[in-house]
Amino acid sequence: MTESIASIAKLIDHSLLHPTFTDEQLRQGCRLAAKNRVASVSIKPYAVAMAREILEGSGVAVGAVVGFPHGNSRIEIKVREAELACAEGATELDAVLNVGKVLSKDWGYLSEEIGALNQAAVGRGALLKVIFENDYLGEDPDKIKLCELCNLHSVAFVKTSTGYGFVKREDGAYIYRGATDHDLRLMRRTCLPHIQVKAAGGIRTLDDVLRVLELGATRVGATATEAILAEAKSRGFK
Repeated sequence: MTESIASIAKLIDHSLLHPTFTDEQLRQGCRLAAKNRVASVSIKPYAVAMAREILEGSGVAVGAVVGFPHGNSRIEIKVREAELACAEGATELDAVLNVGKVLSKDWGYLSEEIGALNQAAVGRGALLKVIFENDYLGEDPDKIKLCELCNLHSVAFVKTSTGYGFVKREDGAYIYRGATDHDLRLMRRTCLPHIQVKAAGGIRTLDDVLRVLELGATRVGATATEAILAEAKSRGFK
C-alpha cells in the first residue's frame, strides 16, 4: 500500500483543463502542482510554455492534451498539436481518440491515429496516454480492441476518460461515470504489462485514489489534488 504523502502526490496528474480557467488560475494551478510535487500538470495546449516556465526545476512534468475533449480533429491536426506541445516543453501527451471512429469500428483508422501520435511523442522524448472516453463506448469488445491497438503500438499509457464525457441518461440528466472499477480491470487485464493505466474522471478523494491503485492504475487525473493530499495528511500519511 502507498503510505506517504509524497508517493500519493507522484501518482497525480493535476488537471487544469476546465474551459473557464483563466490564465491566472492556470498559473495558480501550476504553482500548487510544483508545491506538492505531483507527477505532472495536464494543461490546455496554448498554456504549455507558461507551465514549463513555472514548473522548471520542480520535478513536475508538463502534460498537454491533444484533440481535447472530443477527439474529432483529423489525424494530421492532432499530430501537429502534439508536435507543437512537445516543442514548447510538454513531455507527456494525453490524446483523445476519435470516438466516432471507435463506434464505427474503423480499426484501421484508429491504428493509424494511435501510431502517428505515438511516433510524434516518442520521437520528441515524450510519452503518450491514449484516452478512450469509455462513457461513450459502452461495449467491452470496443474497449478490448482499443487496448489491443495500444499494445500493437506500445504506447505508454491507456486512460479511461477526459472527465468531460457527459452522456444523457433516461431522466434527461447529462452525467459521466469516469473511471469505473469494471473498465480499469478490463484495461489492466488486456494491456501488455509495460503499458500503464491512468484512471481519470471522478477521482475526488483519497479513497478513490487507493481504490484505483488496487485495480491496477499507476496514475490518476484529478482536479481535487489539494483535498486528496490534505486528506492523506489528516489520516496519518507522512
